[in-house]
Amino acid sequence: MRSILLLAVAALAACSSSESESETRLTGRNVLDASTLKSAQSGQVSFTDHVKPILEAKCAICHNKSGLPGRLSFASREEAVKTGTLGAFIVPGQPDKSRFLTHLSGAHASVKAMPPVGETLTPEEMALLRRWISQGAAWPSGKAGKLITER
Repeated sequence: MRSILLLAVAALAACSSSESESETRLTGRNVLDASTLKSAQSGQVSFTDHVKPILEAKCAICHNKSGLPGRLSFASREEAVKTGTLGAFIVPGQPDKSRFLTHLSGAHASVKAMPPVGETLTPEEMALLRRWISQGAAWPSGKAGKLITER
């Protein structure tokens, strides 16, 4: 009986919701290699080289027109800067007014847990996305600006 109780306690502890790594939400690792990340931290942030890989790896699987209809979508620049009832998702040049970032940095822990499944955004990636928005959130049109939303 005691061993069953210990197993139950261990199982409950593993299922608790905390900021630590779980089976469905892994501690984030940077998508970009160290030299690419360093260049983005000190120079112009490129959508194609810096932002797109992060969005594709950690965001676009859910945040697309079909994944979460009516919610933040990275299907195109037009969708990402779209204004909803609570404000714009991305406001070029104004990261503090961009719901995309404010929801991650100043929100309840369950919202900051994006993505809810898979690797979380790292502090370096969040800083890079903030810099990109500060620099005007340049997003090319055509194939260069299209994100892969399916894996």
